[in-house]
Amino acid sequence: MKKLSLLSVCLLLSLVAVPVFAQGGAEDASANGGFVPSKEIEWIVTSSPGGGSDIYTRMISDIMTREGLVTKTFLVNNKTDGGGEVGRLQVSQTRAGSQANHTLLTFNSGDLMPMCLNTNNRVENFTPIAVMAVDKQLLFVTPQAKYQTFASAIEAAKNGTQVVIAGSKGDDIATYEALIAELGVTENQIAFITHSSTGDAITAGLGNHVDIVLSKPAAAAQYVLAGKLIPILALSNERYDSAELSVAPTLSEVGDYKNVEVPVWRGVVGPKNMTPEAAAYWSDMLEKVSRTDAWKTDYIEKNGLIPQFMNQGEATKFMADYQADYLKKIGKSK
Repeated sequence: MKKLSLLSVCLLLSLVAVPVFAQGGAEDASANGGFVPSKEIEWIVTSSPGGGSDIYTRMISDIMTREGLVTKTFLVNNKTDGGGEVGRLQVSQTRAGSQANHTLLTFNSGDLMPMCLNTNNRVENFTPIAVMAVDKQLLFVTPQAKYQTFASAIEAAKNGTQVVIAGSKGDDIATYEALIAELGVTENQIAFITHSSTGDAITAGLGNHVDIVLSKPAAAAQYVLAGKLIPILALSNERYDSAELSVAPTLSEVGDYKNVEVPVWRGVVGPKNMTPEAAAYWSDMLEKVSRTDAWKTDYIEKNGLIPQFMNQGEATKFMADYQADYLKKIGKSK
């Protein structure tokens, strides 16, 4: 009887131990076999606090938290070294395992262009998760600035006075280049100073260290409402709808020019070693964010963006095609 009793106990212990072991070994698995975060999520942003990418990231993570979509804490880490290349490289090289599933990177066209131009890092070294929206830019001045209209800035530049524009990297540079090409002026006539983020460019403008600031609406909105920045040009095919930004004319309204716009897509990627289950989870969460009233009203409408959600599969193709077109444009094969 003692032997039988001991055997029964052993069998009972083995039955209890199996599910405990399985639960401990499946750190990232939910009850139905899918991924759910099991620890803090590191979200890397390759621009400074206060810039467009930073605002975008914190808006998404805040909505995920407030709406109860994700219960774990988001740690937003601004890594701007090397124009953001250090942060992008870190994410691309994250080893397989739990950390790869708990790492996100804010990634947009302004990140892709300098990455392809200056490094060998490519979209293939990441896991595209989603594209959330399309953004555009405007030019702003302070009430004390030398030029209160863009027409007066153009006139000054063509008459021999250098005009200086401050902006961020990537898409801001591409927009600036498209602008001076349409105006028919040189980089000496209208110069561009690159900052690590739009927030830093705005700081330079507020200090009147530059003549004009190039910014997306999100980063400049609070300064426009406070009367510290004035929009003087919409880099778009049409004026912005919001009352604060609608005062800015398009380039074709300023003179005999074609409108200039370089749309900026805003997305999210993970490490290459992120599992398919985790990528699908984050794509689903981002789609849920895109459907919330907070996202539509407090981010999209407030900042004049164009809503354009792409899920994981759509974003993967879109980013790959965008990269291929850009590499061709700059004369690189891969």
